[in-house]
Amino acid sequence: MKEIRICFFGDSFVNGSGDPTYLGWTSRVCAAVSSPHYKLTHYNLGLCGNSSQQIEARWHSEATLRFANECDARLVFAFGTNDNRDIAKEAGTGEGSFLLDPKNSLASAHRILSQAVAHYPTLLIGPPPTADEAMNQRNLASSQAYADLAAELAVPYLDTYHPLRQNEVWMTEIAADGYHPAAAGYTALADLILHWSAWQDWFYIK
Repeated sequence: MKEIRICFFGDSFVNGSGDPTYLGWTSRVCAAVSSPHYKLTHYNLGLCGNSSQQIEARWHSEATLRFANECDARLVFAFGTNDNRDIAKEAGTGEGSFLLDPKNSLASAHRILSQAVAHYPTLLIGPPPTADEAMNQRNLASSQAYADLAAELAVPYLDTYHPLRQNEVWMTEIAADGYHPAAAGYTALADLILHWSAWQDWFYIK
């Protein structure tokens, strides 16, 4: 039986922070594609607060530890929101000083994806909307930049910003802490991914 292993790399949204069921979206999408025809192993490697640079520094070594030579190894990346945090605003010292400059953020994403896609089937999922409108503008810009980068590198890309911005459940639930939904919000995100053709093609879901 074929053994599929997927490493999900990202931040608190990959980790599933805020979900009282502790499933997030990664467990939900994997549960939905379970099959007697293959063995699926799911590694949630989301770390709260991680930027793209921090994910760049760790993803390869962490994936290598989990991918045996004989397995069907795959990668899913989802990041960007932490890159866009206004650290000056968070510290109460002003505004407009971000964790990563947009050029550095995009350069890090380019290095991650270039290396990843050279070795493994790879998917990229864009940053979602938050309750912070200033951050939303930055997340929207990042999403557009990631879409262009993914097209250049032939990596399938899912824009989550626009559909979740229109999703009442997501926008209502993130109001609690400004960023993270509860179970229903993660279910909404999982549904987006499950209906994404690139995800379906990995498992021949028709």
